[in-house]
Amino acid sequence: MACRRCGLVFWTVAWAAVLLSRGPSALGLEEVTFRHGERTLRAEGKVLVEDQQGGVLLLGRDGRIWTIGADELLERKTTAEPFTPYSHQELGKRLLAELGPEFRLHSTKHYLICYNTSDAFSRWTGAMFERLYRAFHTFWDRKRFPLHEPQFPLVALVFADRASFERYARPALGEAAKEVIGFYNQRTNRMALVDLTGVAPQKRRYMTSRQIRVLLSRPGAERTVATVIHEATHQIAYNTGLQRRFSDVPVWVSEGLAMYFEVPDLKSNRGWRGLGKVNPVRARGFLQYLPKRPRDSLVQLLKDDKRFRDPKQMHHAYDEAWAWYYFLMKTRPRQMTQYHKLLAEKPVLRWDTPEKRLEEFTSIFGPLPPLEKEFFRFLKSLR
Repeated sequence: MACRRCGLVFWTVAWAAVLLSRGPSALGLEEVTFRHGERTLRAEGKVLVEDQQGGVLLLGRDGRIWTIGADELLERKTTAEPFTPYSHQELGKRLLAELGPEFRLHSTKHYLICYNTSDAFSRWTGAMFERLYRAFHTFWDRKRFPLHEPQFPLVALVFADRASFERYARPALGEAAKEVIGFYNQRTNRMALVDLTGVAPQKRRYMTSRQIRVLLSRPGAERTVATVIHEATHQIAYNTGLQRRFSDVPVWVSEGLAMYFEVPDLKSNRGWRGLGKVNPVRARGFLQYLPKRPRDSLVQLLKDDKRFRDPKQMHHAYDEAWAWYYFLMKTRPRQMTQYHKLLAEKPVLRWDTPEKRLEEFTSIFGPLPPLEKEFFRFLKSLR
């Protein structure tokens, strides 16, 4: 499903219900032929999980995760070759073949940006993502949570206009594609976004990276850029060991993390100099929610993800997730690191009960009533 608020694509758990813990294959690279809708596809990768009927969860060499039911599987062959991800060059060729001749490539240390907009915007985007990547690693290094380098190139697709973006996004987001400017998809492991400059195509080609930086440093552009940072944070977290795709990471944690990082300092050449400062949009939204906030709001947030799927409650859930994550990170950083480490070890396709979620949280942070009282006292500093 798609989070309509931020664009992150979450994977539904319906298929996961039939998967059992046979574990991944210990053999070499697998070549799998299967039906995907009306098409017949072939993918190379390694099997992460297999069910009793023969369906598999396949991690492709491009970082995509395929969920293939037994009735969709046409052929499966194990080779003697070891599983190795595609290089930047190999993956770049495949992206260009998929997206068409109007797209070009810009490669950085960690990112592969495939775009049909200006060269200057692709360079600006790559530089921003790399700054965020360094800031993210530095932040968690200081918290004593060592991250690893991504197994796959981090793919970002940059579209010149909304029409081309929506054509690409609609299969994943449905009608929500009209409401977002970017999203990260756990299934494909790709981020997609629209050119943020808003400049006419005929003028865009002559812009420099410096001009783009000035344009997007204006106050009116801050929320637009913050949205892209939000999605890029999801991608980094799921590729460096902080979180695991297709595992039971509570939405309040995943979104709280992204909202904690989404406040940029675009006037700094280093970027994110103000990391961890109050997110004014989220703080304002939560303070407005307080007078009508139910007494069990926090319990509901912690035990399951239902509020994030309800259009009537979604925006309140996001605001509360930011406030709660911010409070815990500021007042209990060691416990937050411990909690993130616990979540990072969650196996794929195993979904905890609401009771277990609450039990794990309180085992690290203690009983909720006194913690919530402290939370409300802390909120007074945000007014």
